Amino acid sequence: MASSEDQSLPERPKGEETGAPSKNALKKAAKDKEKAEKAAKRQEQERLEKEKVEASDTSKHLYGKLAEGIRDSCKQKASAITTLRDLNEGLENKEVTVRARVHNARVQSAKLAFLDLRQRTENIQAVIAEGGENGISRQMVKWCGGLNKESIVLVTGLVKKPKEPINSATISNLELHVESCFVVSEGPVQLPMQVKDAMHPPPVGDEAETEDQVDSQGVPVVSLNVRLNNRVLSLRTPTDQAIFQINGAICELFREHLLKQQFQELQTPKIAGAATEGGSGVFEINYFNSPAFLTQSPQFYKQMAIAGDMERVFEIGPVFRAENSNTARHLTEFTGLDFEMEIHNTWEEIIDFAESLLIFIFNGLRERCKYWMEVIQREYPEAGNFKIPEGRAPRIRFADGIKMLNEAGIDASPDEDISTTNEKTLGRLILQKYHTDFYFLTHYPAAARPFYTHLDPSNASLTHSYDAFMRGQEIVSGAQRIHDPAMLTQRMRNMEPPLDPDSEGFKHYVNAFRMGCAPHGGGGFGLNRITMLWLGLGNIRQATLFPRDPGRKAP
Repeated sequence: MASSEDQSLPERPKGEETGAPSKNALKKAAKDKEKAEKAAKRQEQERLEKEKVEASDTSKHLYGKLAEGIRDSCKQKASAITTLRDLNEGLENKEVTVRARVHNARVQSAKLAFLDLRQRTENIQAVIAEGGENGISRQMVKWCGGLNKESIVLVTGLVKKPKEPINSATISNLELHVESCFVVSEGPVQLPMQVKDAMHPPPVGDEAETEDQVDSQGVPVVSLNVRLNNRVLSLRTPTDQAIFQINGAICELFREHLLKQQFQELQTPKIAGAATEGGSGVFEINYFNSPAFLTQSPQFYKQMAIAGDMERVFEIGPVFRAENSNTARHLTEFTGLDFEMEIHNTWEEIIDFAESLLIFIFNGLRERCKYWMEVIQREYPEAGNFKIPEGRAPRIRFADGIKMLNEAGIDASPDEDISTTNEKTLGRLILQKYHTDFYFLTHYPAAARPFYTHLDPSNASLTHSYDAFMRGQEIVSGAQRIHDPAMLTQRMRNMEPPLDPDSEGFKHYVNAFRMGCAPHGGGGFGLNRITMLWLGLGNIRQATLFPRDPGRKAP
């Protein structure tokens, strides 16, 4: 008979006394085992099938991924790499090796695939066909047709003439018949933007800068904002490649002309201990726990170099402007092309030199950059269509320019600087009257120029100053500078608000003239704006490698 203690214990489930698994657990274990056995069998079958396919792949040595992206000459012919630009009909039926990006890849059939290979500004069709002298396999055809866009590949093949021109390729009269193809660097499966979609001008307008659109044929058009956020991809487009060749050419021509004219190149500081040139629009930085400022221009240093008897100087370097201007032609950092020179007879020597310099640059771009201009004209047909006068460029007094606007019904004052809108309007009026996109405005009102600008002796309300214009927009601002210390200090004290010539920010500059300085003047060019206007681009950011504006400080 069971005791009262035994009777109080709860009844145990069957099988618990021996620890044996339940029927449900046994069934589950059996199913899991069966699944595992099937998976293992399937994997084994796949492995055997893969080995069988690989064993039958007669061209597996002709494609694949290069170790470290570099050819092993022991395994592959180390033939010289040919650029796409160098391909021509004289190479027909000859073997070449190219390294390019996969602009597009597609499989036409089990026996045929195509690659669109792009290298900087050119692209060519490559054909991968089963068979041939090298015994191209179907596996290779499939592999090539499945390459990710933007992968870098090393392709060897025969140059052939297609039956019909390849309209989608810049090299339309030739194609490559692939003999081998190796991946140097693999592109991602998914890109944040398609390079081909950025091969159209970006939409213009405030909203268009941030939102993608489609053209009349439904083709995506990538916004400027998306392009700049993915700058590495947008730089791969042929147009961007050419734009920055033009940028570099302008710098090269600028430097070449100045060196020929016995100018000396400078490298001036970009950090100053005080806000100068009036104190507005400067970036303040922490300089070892004390305030410092990024320079607005090399102006003070250029003039101090003239006082140091360097006579003729120039600089190519960054310029910083802390101005909250969110326009298509303003940046907070841009590349400045500056010059300063002694004056011997008349202040107009400066304008004469600035004009000769710009004409040299314009002519140089036309003569030396024909190829790059042709590339840009694929998207911007008006690029370089810039009217230059046969003789001297028009030099129009500021007051006369205002008069032209007034006569056209535009409200503008001769005592204030001209607005951007009125500048463009005046540019159209001058084009109609003088048949030129290039001209000068001179004798700006004193209120519209910096304190160091020399006043006109015949009218103290005006200055010996000038701006040069392209397509109605300013590209150069310059003037004769005040070299007399008494006149300079008086002009500074007369500014609104007054400037202290003995303050930390100005004393070294003013003292340079107290030690004697020749009459001088110069000008400052904006590289990015010249490029934009020469090419007829819609936004200065397109002519800037990694632009900086009030809303952008990356990438």
